[in-house]
Amino acid sequence: MARKALKLASWTSMALAASGIYFYSNKYLDPNDFGAVRVGRAVATTAVISYDYLTSLKSVPYGSEEYLQLRSKIHDLFQSFDDTPLGTASLAQVHKAVLHDGRTVAVKVQHPKVRAQSSKDILLMEVLVLAVKQLFPEFEFMWLVDEAKKNLPLELDFLNEGRNAEKVSQMLKHFDFLKVPRIHWDLSTERVLLMEFVDGGQVNDRDYMERNKIDVNEISRHLGKMYSEMIFVNGFVHCDPHPGNVLVRKHPGTGKAEIVLLDHGLYQVLTEEFRLNYCHLWQSLIWTDMKRVKEYSQRLGAGDLYPLFACMLTARSWDSVNRGISQAPVTATEDLEIRNNAANYLPQISHLLNHVPRQMLLILKTNDLLRGIEAALGTRASASSFLNMSRCCIRALAEHKKKNTCSFFRRTQISFSEAFNLWQINLHELILRVKGLKLADRVLALICWLFPAPL
Repeated sequence: MARKALKLASWTSMALAASGIYFYSNKYLDPNDFGAVRVGRAVATTAVISYDYLTSLKSVPYGSEEYLQLRSKIHDLFQSFDDTPLGTASLAQVHKAVLHDGRTVAVKVQHPKVRAQSSKDILLMEVLVLAVKQLFPEFEFMWLVDEAKKNLPLELDFLNEGRNAEKVSQMLKHFDFLKVPRIHWDLSTERVLLMEFVDGGQVNDRDYMERNKIDVNEISRHLGKMYSEMIFVNGFVHCDPHPGNVLVRKHPGTGKAEIVLLDHGLYQVLTEEFRLNYCHLWQSLIWTDMKRVKEYSQRLGAGDLYPLFACMLTARSWDSVNRGISQAPVTATEDLEIRNNAANYLPQISHLLNHVPRQMLLILKTNDLLRGIEAALGTRASASSFLNMSRCCIRALAEHKKKNTCSFFRRTQISFSEAFNLWQINLHELILRVKGLKLADRVLALICWLFPAPL
């Protein structure tokens, strides 16, 4: 308990040290959250036996008679089962197994004491936050507790995770580069989730991509398209894109680069009002319309702190926001400036996070995780990524306008305006590519002039 308290205190004090936010990861369950599972009682009972085996086996001496008895229970479900987990997190661990029909699956098993311990952890977290508030009245962290209480029960329900996986797979089915593992509902319960096994390297592993001839820039573009579609168009956002949950691989059939999206326990559903205001805000940031940046930041609760809010969203300095975030990439000097100044603005950041809509909190966390991946790949926020965001914003805003008009003429007018705006973006992107090719040709010519090939 003391270790948990120390971890919580340390985590709380550093929660806002960058520009984003990271949520407490211990899990909570309401005592009433024991609803019926999707499968029949017989199958559920068999799955729970597997779960009991996995959790009990840890305390049984290897090779003992009790060990062998427990080990035999797993054969009711699996042809083979790897005792060593592929990965372990605060909530669960994942094992590789083979079903009796030969299919390879990943078995996600909830840790045995998570449900019992999580309510105590939430209480401890609340006490620590209140203590911080007493010591430092200018810091407001109660939103951390509120968000944990709301989201953790959902993450503990693995059937909810399975439903999220199916929903996002259907929602983004037009992206042929995205793979969401299929759920085996007949062998899943609230605490055991069976899914298709998909192998790959972590999205921040450049060495893996180089060995497998995967273009890091292509992966970065795909990731940006995927999240822009989730946030701006659909308002249903996977909010835990850390490298362990985002894999890359070459598709076994086509050989094309593919993103594998895992761990669908934490999603943020955006209201239409929030989503449209967020679209307008990003459009204003991309096209450097500072009057509208102020307007839509304030609509999202930033108040007079809208410059700080814009910097937090973009992870850029206020000077860069005013010059245009799509005009020049972030530099090492700017990165250092942001890190050095973040600590000076902690009270203002705390105040801001306490007043923006709760939907914004997980969006900020998601933005930070995605930027971490881009930084690891060396593909931070190119002009192309901003253009992709702008495309999604244009489509989302046009769809909203068409939905709210009964006039055929007006809908046609909106569709024409949408097509024209998208054409402008395509033209702008083409110009950027041509400029890039010309620059590359000049660099190549200079190299050839400086280092002529021997005769």
